[in-house]
Order: sequence, then structure tokens, then C-alpha cells
Amino acid sequence: MPFKQIKGGLCAPKGFRAAAISAGIKDAKGTRDDLTIIASDLPCISAGTFTTNKVKAAPVRITQAHLRAKDLRAIIANSGNANACTGVRGINDARAMADATAKALGLTRREVGVCSTGVIGLPLPIDRITDKIAPLCETLSAKNGEAVAKAIMTSDTTKKEIAITVDLDGQKVRIGACAKGAGMICPSMATMLCFVTTDANLSKTCLQKNVLDTVEDSFNRICIDGDMSTNDTVLVLSNGAAGGPRIARGSKACRQFRDALQHVLLELAKAIVRDGERVTKFVTLEVKGAPTYLDAKKVAEAVSKSALVKASWNGGDPNWGRVIHAVGYSRARIREELIDISYNGKPACEGGLVAKTDLHELRAIADEKEFTITIDLHLGRADYTIYTSDISPEYIDFNRSEYAYWKNARS
Repeated sequence: MPFKQIKGGLCAPKGFRAAAISAGIKDAKGTRDDLTIIASDLPCISAGTFTTNKVKAAPVRITQAHLRAKDLRAIIANSGNANACTGVRGINDARAMADATAKALGLTRREVGVCSTGVIGLPLPIDRITDKIAPLCETLSAKNGEAVAKAIMTSDTTKKEIAITVDLDGQKVRIGACAKGAGMICPSMATMLCFVTTDANLSKTCLQKNVLDTVEDSFNRICIDGDMSTNDTVLVLSNGAAGGPRIARGSKACRQFRDALQHVLLELAKAIVRDGERVTKFVTLEVKGAPTYLDAKKVAEAVSKSALVKASWNGGDPNWGRVIHAVGYSRARIREELIDISYNGKPACEGGLVAKTDLHELRAIADEKEFTITIDLHLGRADYTIYTSDISPEYIDFNRSEYAYWKNARS
């Protein structure tokens, strides 16, 4: 199914506007944009997925409650502070962000989603935020999609956004999206922050089913460091501005939208891995021949989270022994003597034993910035793919010093 990439990011679909402003959230003297809003000129239907971490940030709890009660029409988001583990004050601050946004836009509180990202355990400088929301809303424009993508960045080194057009059973529609994420990336319901807009005229059930399916096949398939955030959120707003008949769940157009949304989310998911905190390798990890889907998933996740495996990738070491040992403790059903492991199609392990491939060939592959490892269990037809990375000494240094809690607590 062809997708045409276009400019505009979140504001590419009809009827969506955005804005960003500096509120000095992490640093009162800071000037970078760290507060942003996305709003639709028309009523929307909405859907989302959230972290399954039992420690959930206040904005996650508030936005989940709003989605259960009503469809969202706007999203207010900040970087620099996660508003997580902040107790009753955190809940009240998230509500204050929603209230101020709703007042400025003429909406109800429950039509506003709230998202935060940054350091855990510090209270928001809420007065600095709420004072900026009214002027922020006054600058809403259909030209500010890129500004949103930049304002939600934390340890990211580059913005992550995409927009496409697609024909849904003859009706031209647009999908725009942006995401942030570089650390605390581990598959589970949603990973990082991602906002999606579309002018497709979708039914509620079509949107909800497609969001769940596509998140499972995109953001739930990436792993950088094996850590799941307290703030992970994916929100999708659909305002129907493209016109045409309402797209029902199960229809051809609904399936076409699913394919288009999958393309958008997977592109953003891969961009997150490539921009992982101080990573040097992008690894596609394929598991084949598993007896069940769950077995394939267990193997893929065990290998992708292994610090030993990731360290070998960082060193350009095709150490299949570390891979197979992770397969062995994955709790999946396996038979050691059947396992094959290859690097870009070159056998490293055959039947659980070292293959005859020249080691220099394998080392050359492991030295590349991107490569594919395939693990074939030869026990069935189930498969699973994860996009993952190495782990570097610089990653350790960044997280023990540059991004340390004590430094941020002084702000």
C-alpha cells in the first residue's frame, strides 16, 4: 500500500494546530521550548495506550481517566519534569494543566490530555507552567508541528516526526505524528511519548482497535536499555476533517488505515532506537521457528535485554555464545541442538554448535552500524521481531552523571 510522505508533522492533517513555548520547567533561566499544545478545531474521537508500570506518573493517571470519560480534543505536554512519584500534589498539578488549557480553548477538563516527561520524583514548577498556557494557546498555528516534536525532547539528540497521505478506499486522508524517547525504552504497551493526529473520519471502535494493534507491532517491539518508564503514553486524535463516510471497524478502509498507522508508528519506533542514549548499533533481532508466539517473544526479549549481548555488539563482537545463553534462560521452549544463529544471513551457530563461517566475515558484520541477527529454533512456525541496540560506556557515563537526579534537583 503506497504512502506519500509530506511535511507538517502533527499539523499536516486538516484542522489541527499546535504551539510551543519556554516555561523554564527544568531551569528557570532556560530558554528552550519545553511546553507544548496540540489542538483540533473540530471535535475528535481519541484512543491511547499507556505504561503498564505499576508506578504511574500523575499525567498518565489523569489522561487515562479523561479518556474513559470523554474523547480528547487537545493535548498539553511538557518536558524537563516527569511529574511522577509526586503524590497528591502531582495529581493536582496535572489537573491544573488540564484546567488552564481547557479554559484557554473553551473546552472541558476531560477533553484535554496531559503528558509530562523528564526527571522522576521532583514536583512541577506549576505556576511557571500555568502562567504560560494562555499565551501558548494564543499562538496556535498549523505551521508548528515541528515545534512540538522539538519541545518534547529530553535526552533525545534529534526530533522525531512524520506525516503521510494515504487513500482510504478512495478518500485521501493525512496522518501526522511525533515521538520522543532515547532512554528507559522497553516494550510494554507504549514506550515513550507519541502523539498522532489524523483527519480520517473513523469510528471509535476502528480507531481503538487499530491503535492497540499498531502499538503492539511497533513501540512494543523496541528495546534500548530494558527499562520501562512511568510516563509512557501514545495518544491518537481523529477529527474527521477529510470528510467522506464514517469508516467502520472491519471495513476495507479501516484495514487500510491500520496499515498506514502501522507505517507511521514503526518509523517513529525505529527512530527512537537509532537515537538511543549513546548507542552505536541498530540491531534487528528476528526469532523464527518457535513453537508459539509467546515463546518467540520470550526469546527476542531475553536477548534484546541482555547486558552481555549488548556489550558484545558495542565491541563489534559476533559473540553468538552470549546470544544462545540468553535464549536458554528465556523460559521459552527450546532444544539446544536445533538452534541456528546468523548475522545478516551468515551462519554463526548451526545446531547449537559453532558454524564454519569465517570469523572475519562475522566480525565485519558486527562492526557495521546496522545488522540483523536471526535465531531459528526449528520447533514451529511462530516468529517475533524486536528492534534493539547496543549499550556503550558512554551510556553508563551519561546516566550516572549528566542526567543524574542530584543535578536536576538543584534546578
